[in-house]
Amino acid sequence: MPAHRFTSQGPLNGRIRVPGDKSISHRSIMFGALAVGETRVTGMLEGEDVMATAAAMRAMGASITREDDGTWSIHGMGVGGLLQPEAPLDMGNSGTSTRLLMGLIASHAISATFTGDASLSKRPMGRVIDPLSLMGASFEASEGGTLPLTIQGAYPAVPITYRLPVASAQVKSAVLLAGLNTPGVTTVIEPVPTRDHSERMLRGFGAQIEVGEEDGANGPERVIRIQGPADLKPCDIDVPGDPSSAAFFIVAALITPGSDLVIENVGLNPTRTGLIAVLRQMGGQIEELNAREVGGEPVADLRVRHSNLTGIVVDPAIAPAMIDEFPVLFVAAALAQGTTTTSGLDELRVKESDRLSVMAAALELAGARVEEREDGLVIEGTGGAPLPGTSANPVATHLDHRIAMSMAVAGLASKNGVEVDDTAPIQTSFPNFMTLLAEACA
Repeated sequence: MPAHRFTSQGPLNGRIRVPGDKSISHRSIMFGALAVGETRVTGMLEGEDVMATAAAMRAMGASITREDDGTWSIHGMGVGGLLQPEAPLDMGNSGTSTRLLMGLIASHAISATFTGDASLSKRPMGRVIDPLSLMGASFEASEGGTLPLTIQGAYPAVPITYRLPVASAQVKSAVLLAGLNTPGVTTVIEPVPTRDHSERMLRGFGAQIEVGEEDGANGPERVIRIQGPADLKPCDIDVPGDPSSAAFFIVAALITPGSDLVIENVGLNPTRTGLIAVLRQMGGQIEELNAREVGGEPVADLRVRHSNLTGIVVDPAIAPAMIDEFPVLFVAAALAQGTTTTSGLDELRVKESDRLSVMAAALELAGARVEEREDGLVIEGTGGAPLPGTSANPVATHLDHRIAMSMAVAGLASKNGVEVDDTAPIQTSFPNFMTLLAEACA
């Protein structure tokens, strides 16, 4: 259990790059495997989840290779060209791979069996099975709609209009991917907008996809229509840096005097950038340089300078666009002038840890003034003065990678440093975090 004390190391300067976005990495492989010709991908997040997607697409006929310089080359078979896999597809721990690939296979005349690790095998797949069954696919699942699960695709599948009963980008994506090889128009209706990586990237690969708003019973709804069968064209993709990973360095530079840091190639999909909006409201100097579009996704380099932050009341409506970034926002609030109030964050209690109570305890241990409420934290900032830091006891991270990285950032703005009980969980989402932090502060 590697404990580590994070201490003030001076300003963050220079240029860094954070790891690639996981959602975009998965889709680069899938869509490249369905395009005719070669798709080249740089900046791929090479974590276990994304590698499970690559192995499955290879098993269904795509040629996928990694070159020595880290570029991935994908030669696709075309929509409709998926081959029958000879063995079960092992998804490891990746729910995204499982649900999206079920959608892809649903409209091809092949069958496949999905298996996964103990954790993935507990997760119900019924939300995806329901709409794909309406399109003509058939399923044999384990009890409760879990893995192991066998799907028999339908060709031709039937186009459907499907209103999502629960906001889920994965269910939406599964139906749209099934629509790629379904003759006619497949429609998904979203009462609440969710992450739109699939729509943007499918358009980038040349699919005919329309996104609009229509009046529903309870107000405007997002309506997405895809025309099948699609003809996807290969793309060159430079996977943007994950905004959730960039968040730690954005806050670190804002609260450390003398900092002037450029974080290159950050994905700025509007469904993911709530934190940047909130930090700007607090007075954070975050500038977008070299704004561009990559594979249908907005991207820019972010220049972040030390700023005198002011506490605000955070609008709960922004929570879905920054739900994973609240732990590090709490650190920014602890160094701001005045009070920051957050609410509507019940979901943080059911993440990898109860992030409200764990962050409240961690910040108090480091000397911050925090009041924990049912659905949020109220934090009284130091006005820019460093936090005292931890003395006797280390901060308990409860095996939660975001708590560990957030408190590492707090340590940079403290007198005595902050000791974190375990840095091992950081490996799951951001393997080079410690190295990058040392580089930025060097």
